[in-house]
Amino acid sequence: MDFALTPEQDTLVRTVRAFARKELAPRSAGWDRTHEFPWDVCRRLGALGLLGFRTPIAYGGLEADFVSMGLATEEVARGDFSLTNVIQLAGLAGEILGASASPEVKARWLPPTARGDTVIALALTEPGGGSDAARLACRAARDGDHYVITGEKSGITLGTVAQAAILFARSGDAPRARGITAFLVPLDAAGVTRGALRDMGSHGTPRAVLTFDHVRVPDSHRLGAEGAGFYSVMRGFDYNRVIIALACLGAAAQSLEETLAYVKERHAFGRALARFEGVSFPLAEAATHLEAARWLCYRALWLADHGERHTKEGAMAKWWVPRLAVEAIHQCLLLHGHYGYTDELPFAQRLRDVVGLEIGDGTAEVMKVIVARELMGRESLPY
Repeated sequence: MDFALTPEQDTLVRTVRAFARKELAPRSAGWDRTHEFPWDVCRRLGALGLLGFRTPIAYGGLEADFVSMGLATEEVARGDFSLTNVIQLAGLAGEILGASASPEVKARWLPPTARGDTVIALALTEPGGGSDAARLACRAARDGDHYVITGEKSGITLGTVAQAAILFARSGDAPRARGITAFLVPLDAAGVTRGALRDMGSHGTPRAVLTFDHVRVPDSHRLGAEGAGFYSVMRGFDYNRVIIALACLGAAAQSLEETLAYVKERHAFGRALARFEGVSFPLAEAATHLEAARWLCYRALWLADHGERHTKEGAMAKWWVPRLAVEAIHQCLLLHGHYGYTDELPFAQRLRDVVGLEIGDGTAEVMKVIVARELMGRESLPY
């Protein structure tokens, strides 16, 4: 077993950490207050190559390994957690379009996405169901060389600013997953409306409700074969769950690092706070948990890079790491006393941001169902 980073990965970590410290951390609270999406920073992420990890080289991407994508995401989260959503969406767009889109769609959408000029949202969740993703109500009816899409998608990350969405709709009478087809839908198309959601956190990358009222999409914008859309996104979810976990871990690790420095400097009852076991033990526990979680995450991405199945490990990381991160950030907030509760320090914002990923892309309960299925077979499923 080799736990060392390659020279290229080591350079990536140092470069992105410096960028996050200098360019993201000082502006993060401002994006949280204004709910502004920073297009200038999105393009900087693209210039650094962070939005082309899963995009084919022929279309401006890197086709990089999953471990490198995880390393970069963890470092970006140290500066601003919400911007890791952009890395995730660009990765999924590169993966799905790169594998399933027509040459016309790839040429039009992949290069600007890798550059950070364009954002492609993922429109799967609906008002009537999130966890049961195979039971979609949104419909795509064939009409000559077009499809007509009608329905509503909810909780769509960056749905307020995205130029297009990878949308999943029921296109036939086959039950559940077998009847779902994926499409690339430009969001300036006639019949598309957007409504912003007022979220608790991740204000810099706001979510939206997207409504599709008889939106016409050419056949060339279908992604893959009819009825195959659900399976294309599920394959991407396995690794993306680990990327989400590493984003949460990055925010928690930065909070822990700041708190370790603080408790060595802050004094009470004539001693540094770090000398009180009631302070040092919770930090030791948080560091242990985060270190264990980090190895779970990178082992999962190592499996992905080697073409090995990593569904179980991805689901384990997705339910466990966001919870650990919330607990660690909460502890760091408390150890900063009443100032930790103010918006002068970043802990409240990080806590609000990370809590959202205890829900998004699959709750802990759904992830545990997946883990149980992988351990005991489909006969363990409750449905």
